[in-house]
Amino acid sequence: MRNAERNLDELPAALPSMWRAVKRGFVAEPALISIAFALSLLAALPDALVALWLQMLTNGLLENKPQLVYPAAAGLALSATLTWALRVVSDRTQRRFRDRVAIALECHVAELQASVGTVEHHERPDYLDRLAILRDQVFTLDHMYMSLFGTCGWILRLAVMLGLLASVHPALALLAVFALPTVVTSSWRPGVERAVEQAGAQAQRLARHLFDLATTAPPGKEVRVTGIGEQLVRKRRAAWENWYRPVSNARWASAGWHTAGWAVFGAGYVASVVFVARGLEASPGDVVLVLVAGSRLSAYIGATVGEIGFLRGIWMDGSKRMAWLEDYAAAKLERADGTAPTAIRDGIRLENVSFAYPGTDKLVLKDVNLDLPAGSVVALVGENGAGKTTLVKLLAKMYEPTAGRISVDGQDLARVPAANWRARLAGAFQDFFRFEFHAGTTVGVGDAPRLEDRPAVATAVERAGATDVVDSLPRGLDTQLGPTWPSGVEVSFGQWQKLALARGFMRDGPLLLVLDEPTAALDAETEHALFERYAAAAKGGSAAQPVANGRITLLVSHRFSTVRMADLIVVMDGARVMEVGRHEDLVAAGGQYADLYDIQAKAYQSAAAG
Repeated sequence: MRNAERNLDELPAALPSMWRAVKRGFVAEPALISIAFALSLLAALPDALVALWLQMLTNGLLENKPQLVYPAAAGLALSATLTWALRVVSDRTQRRFRDRVAIALECHVAELQASVGTVEHHERPDYLDRLAILRDQVFTLDHMYMSLFGTCGWILRLAVMLGLLASVHPALALLAVFALPTVVTSSWRPGVERAVEQAGAQAQRLARHLFDLATTAPPGKEVRVTGIGEQLVRKRRAAWENWYRPVSNARWASAGWHTAGWAVFGAGYVASVVFVARGLEASPGDVVLVLVAGSRLSAYIGATVGEIGFLRGIWMDGSKRMAWLEDYAAAKLERADGTAPTAIRDGIRLENVSFAYPGTDKLVLKDVNLDLPAGSVVALVGENGAGKTTLVKLLAKMYEPTAGRISVDGQDLARVPAANWRARLAGAFQDFFRFEFHAGTTVGVGDAPRLEDRPAVATAVERAGATDVVDSLPRGLDTQLGPTWPSGVEVSFGQWQKLALARGFMRDGPLLLVLDEPTAALDAETEHALFERYAAAAKGGSAAQPVANGRITLLVSHRFSTVRMADLIVVMDGARVMEVGRHEDLVAAGGQYADLYDIQAKAYQSAAAG
């Protein structure tokens, strides 16, 4: 019962978020929501009046009063007709509203996530668990309005039933008191179950991940070659059991309390019938009214508590998650009042920059001091986990430094709105996304305003050295990518990587061009040739990509041999910048760069000799 009290206490706190969800639906479809609500109330009245018509019909027949029989018969016919007609109209109106509001809610959730300037909510496990549940719930949140309409309709029916019972004797209205235990149990029961489900969200996410590994195409070859299919099935079963076992226990416990609540109502119902028939010696019509109203009251209470349970489980929980996302997006709303530079005159400076990912204490970057001169080609090298990609995320304002400052020509980057700064960026990343569009669109999204500009797309393809990929496609840039789509073709990982690289070259004249291991799937010689071409273009400029704006090109790689042509090489290790200088100077210094360069060079020579 402690869980019951706790979940009941949550209801007042959840009311603001529930009200925000109602307003969201009203803002999306004000006319439809009003009509659907009114129809749901009207549809409740004819059905609720059946007990009254039966009372009149019984008394009229037994007392031979045609003046009661005929109106009662007409009332029953009218109730039956209107119940059906209004239900059909109401259902179709609600379905239309649900379809339209579902799109509005999905767009709202997607827009909220996309509007957040940082990527923290995509990388923190606790946020991922919340968002995973919300993504599942957003497709059912539209049902909460139907449930709300239904709840109001059932409450109206209950009110009519209680009024009819009170017309026989006021004490019969107390039958509603016997229904309170069922209302209480139904209000906290879904919350208890949802809390247990949320506690096991990580296990459920693992079970889904393992299911995808065992059933989808991308990992299919490795699953079969390694023979881990049975192991995946066992682990998936174990993960599902870890999630379902406590959920099942919670459901059984809550069902026990709910059954006890219905037993209380059943006892009250039997007592009310005996009271009317024996205690009041009421008319047969009154007894029929109590029998019908009481039985319908039972059905109405069951429907009402069922809707309340749905509202408690989906609406309250889903609306709280949506409100959390709205508040999170609002909290992350930038207060930056600066303007993005149109050119870099001096460079980008990092001063005592430290960073730990939110929710952790481990510093991924520690006291980084670094100058990136305007117009330079800078190579960022180091072993995996050295902090290279994290540094790129800070430069792209995906995160703000935990400590320290990043400035562009002396202006604090924190004062520049993220969207405006990113409009000055371009690049490609190792963890690129496979946009399964037409090839031209897959490249063109790198510069949304020029998405349909075919000459610009062709130029980007040429810059990335991806002409061979496009030429190999059946319809060139008009080829649908992805074998799961009609006429779609499958391309290799290396081809996807070249298209992603072309996407990064769509923007002309960016202030910061980031190439974060975009050619990791290519061999060292090919990567070296591509980086040399990028460096030469960055230093020499062209009509399409002038360097007069002071563009800084940042090459990220763990291959030391491919970045010799850079103006500046930054060596990272253990969250710190260890060495900075030109290739020749670093080799001559005989430090970490020289050692690692020599090790990698010998490894490549041995591989070539073999």
